Amino acid sequence: MINLKEWMMILELHQQGLSVSAIAERSGHDRKTVRKVIERGLVVPKYASRTPRPTLLGPYETYLRERVAVWPELSGVRLLREARERGYAGGVTQLNDFLRAVRPPVVAPFEVRFETPAGRQAQVDFAHFMVEFTEQPGVQHRVWLFAMVLGHSRYLWAQYVLHQDLGTVLRCHMQAFEHFGGTPHEILYDRMRTAVLGEAAEDIGIVYNAKLIGLGAHYGFKPRACKAYRAKTKGKIERPFRYVRANFFLARSFANLEDLNRQLRVWLDTVANARQHGSTGRVVSEHFAAERACLKALPAGRFDAVLRTERRVSHEGMVSVGGNLYSVPDGTIKRVLEVETTADCVRIHDGHRLVAVHALLHGRRQRSVLPGHRQPRRSNAAPEAQEHRVVKPAGHSVARRGLEIYAAVAERLGAASRVGAVLTRSTGGAR
Repeated sequence: MINLKEWMMILELHQQGLSVSAIAERSGHDRKTVRKVIERGLVVPKYASRTPRPTLLGPYETYLRERVAVWPELSGVRLLREARERGYAGGVTQLNDFLRAVRPPVVAPFEVRFETPAGRQAQVDFAHFMVEFTEQPGVQHRVWLFAMVLGHSRYLWAQYVLHQDLGTVLRCHMQAFEHFGGTPHEILYDRMRTAVLGEAAEDIGIVYNAKLIGLGAHYGFKPRACKAYRAKTKGKIERPFRYVRANFFLARSFANLEDLNRQLRVWLDTVANARQHGSTGRVVSEHFAAERACLKALPAGRFDAVLRTERRVSHEGMVSVGGNLYSVPDGTIKRVLEVETTADCVRIHDGHRLVAVHALLHGRRQRSVLPGHRQPRRSNAAPEAQEHRVVKPAGHSVARRGLEIYAAVAERLGAASRVGAVLTRSTGGAR
């Protein structure tokens, strides 16, 4: 039997002018076969189909085909068990291959867009970015974009931060509410660890962070976690991240984190919230102006979220909180102090005594030293004298005295010498 490759080679050699004998010698086929190929020309050879080999699944294919036709949701494990009860001795791979070929295709239903009423819901999430600030060339920084979008108007508030800790989450919530001028009735979260602790028994449901519950009670919103592995339930917050990265973040330079957030704020006000949204067909900022009246009014004061931790005092008299250092006064005896962190400040306690209150630092590797925490060391010698003083061995130091002291000493020495001369003469005369 001649295959397609050999068939094409014979035709090509014939076009080159070779004789039938030469082609037969080169191809290894009989001259009759060569003549037959040349006479038939470019025709794909047909091969007889192979008789299918019997398989262990063959006797059960009719049963399996009938089962999946009536119940297409039946799993392969279930059908394997039923087939083995009827004598099937093969494996699961052969059965699953057959089921994929005969199972009716599942027709996915069209998605129904979920639109929230005005003021009803906001969605919150984080996304990470890698950035190189111009103030620190060659150093890659990981920053996080906290974003909150109102589900009805698609109005977006966002801010870049360096941490995803609970204090940052609470602070960003309060800043977003103050920017909106109100709060939505509920906020949807993507099971972030700072918001959702996990799931308990069915009668309890999802367990949220106690501080987040307190924040919700203060501002009047209810936290709600989206379904696990269902990113589409929070699509209103997922799409803005791609939009921010492509339309704002890429191909820009930033001096530092403050400059990054300043440029982001300008872009949000002039581009993101000033555009006509593709889904609603309305200008986002104008749509938000109509939704603002449906938001809950802000409470009289901010939520005083206090996060208490214990921190060890370093040999420099500093405690580390969130990657930054805060000073304690000289003379602090305890090595482990209690630290309270709020949205705006850091309070350090020595037992029941408040020893320091610092403004919260939002960066990393920064130091806050309060006035009066470091007293200068006392010294009798002037700084210039200390700097140029030469230390000599004992017995080599020379004291400085006034000339009157030496005059008095000389006068006393002269008087003593005159008295000695008189005594010497008187003694000699007596002899």
